[in-house]
Amino acid sequence: MKSTGVIRRIDELGRIVIPKEIRRNLGIHDGENVEIFTESDSIILKKYNRLSTLTELSTKLCKIIYNEFNYKIMITDREKILTTCGLSDKLINTPIPPDYLNIIEEREIKKEENHTLKLNELTLIGNFLYIPIISLNDSIGLIIMYSEKPLTNELSIGKLISSILVSKLDI
Repeated sequence: MKSTGVIRRIDELGRIVIPKEIRRNLGIHDGENVEIFTESDSIILKKYNRLSTLTELSTKLCKIIYNEFNYKIMITDREKILTTCGLSDKLINTPIPPDYLNIIEEREIKKEENHTLKLNELTLIGNFLYIPIISLNDSIGLIIMYSEKPLTNELSIGKLISSILVSKLDI
């Protein structure tokens, strides 16, 4: 565990303030949740990501869609790629480009044709469909469908994936 040198007093309601610099470094924004763990005499705070609890389901859904329709898919949270199918597994945990966070926050389905996307050493050139994942009125991630060919039925398939994931989160 790395010491920050920061010491805070607990108020009468049991609250502490996490310094802005630490929140910024960890990517914790106002209104986001943190998960609380204990270990011997320590309290550990970890940024909570609801969508990451469904990584196994996301992966299974992607594999089914890829095997049936040959659609290449990436599912992201607000920071990184959680799962892929039809693309390199090396992309998992790759940070998403900042403009993708804008797509997530805008909550609008977006289509890009003849677009170039660079992720790590991989360059994808083709057609992309971006479907925000919205759960409990929060935009929490993105389904990215990719094809070298023109996009046809991807929208309905992407919406279906999003609906299945959201239905599991909203229970």
